[in-house]
Amino acid sequence: MFQGKCLIVEGRSDKLQIAPILNEHVTILCTNGTIGVHQLEELLDPYEGCELFTFFDADTSGDKLRALMDRHYPEAEHLRTMPTYKEVETTPRKVLAMILLRAHFSIHNEYIL
Repeated sequence: MFQGKCLIVEGRSDKLQIAPILNEHVTILCTNGTIGVHQLEELLDPYEGCELFTFFDADTSGDKLRALMDRHYPEAEHLRTMPTYKEVETTPRKVLAMILLRAHFSIHNEYIL
């Protein structure tokens, strides 16, 4: 069983955008788009002891994933990109860094405004 922080994103591009910003070990999991309850449970089961965070796009798909997480993992904290950018992968890294910093993630200094 894993411990620590676990960040759930929609896709690989989101993961690649966020990973270089982090200055601590964080498990980043991808839902690879829309996911059902069974697949979500299979994905997250090994991370039962982790502190869960989500970082989904500001769109309908992201809203559905947040609702699914709320129903089955209400302890998860939702991080949100600004509606201006809509997608995590297109959000500038310095903006992502500020969002992550507010959620108490350790960030590399070069990304702090």
